[in-house]
Amino acid sequence: PRSDCIAAEQLCLSDSTCNATYRILEHCALAKTRFLPLDHDSRVRCLNAELDLGNISLLHCRCHRRMKRQEHCLRIFWTIHSSMTDGYFNLETSPYENPANEEHWKTDYNKLAALLSGKDCSQLAGDATNPCLKATHVCNLSKKCVRLRTDYASICTKGAGSEDVCDRRKCHKGLRNFFEKVPEDFTKRILFCPCQDELCGERRRKTIVPDCSFQYNTKPNCLWLLDSCLEDHICKSRLADFQQNCQPADMSPDGCSQHNHAACLQAYMGMIGTPMTPNYVSNSSVKVSLWCTCESSGNQKEKCDQILGMFESNKCL
Repeated sequence: PRSDCIAAEQLCLSDSTCNATYRILEHCALAKTRFLPLDHDSRVRCLNAELDLGNISLLHCRCHRRMKRQEHCLRIFWTIHSSMTDGYFNLETSPYENPANEEHWKTDYNKLAALLSGKDCSQLAGDATNPCLKATHVCNLSKKCVRLRTDYASICTKGAGSEDVCDRRKCHKGLRNFFEKVPEDFTKRILFCPCQDELCGERRRKTIVPDCSFQYNTKPNCLWLLDSCLEDHICKSRLADFQQNCQPADMSPDGCSQHNHAACLQAYMGMIGTPMTPNYVSNSSVKVSLWCTCESSGNQKEKCDQILGMFESNKCL
């Protein structure tokens, strides 16, 4: 199994040759983050430094979605792979470990769902026709699920819809906490509950409190949204993960090049709580989109359409 990047960095820093090469790459990555132009010699030095690391574990390290110090781990990954973001938004490699290699939590979701179905309460009468309501009620029986869901809901609704502006950054952090720390048995059912009517669809669409986490007063250009994402280690990493696991393939029966629908849904959930947070566009469909437009994109219209199309017309997703 690949080492995580924090452990790999510690090994590298204890070796003088690796340490020196790594420091060069840190300088290169910083220059790129701050959009500082590098002369020809500096670019060659950066490229050589990346090649010099090719035989050590640092180049092949990955991060885990639920690890402590995740941002630190991702910073290390992008320091090593900074040249991969040259020129285009296609981030070919996800910094995250393959979901199949990560530990899966044993949860008591089924036990709680069975407990819920045994209750004879009038307030739960709508569960049969509203799967989103049922998923929420099961979440309420789990201390961790209800605590983290209440946390983000209270942050994201504060100021939303009034003259005050909600704290979008805190709202996004609360959402990421929920989707990272609560087992997927709970989060997937809340976010992807299958609806037959608009009442259920509205509950599903409002899962992430879109007034704060998703919508702005006016739709920004999707290229601006992308730039905001690439400046943030977590968002850039989630986007790379999404592009890798939700890569569409026209000739594939399932529409996915990776043939792993569960990994695609997990990667989609990873985008929630980032500057490129997606959401359902209405109460009556499962179509999703980013909150952005490609109007006034000039000669970058094609690139902008591709960004929007990753969500709006992605066969795999």
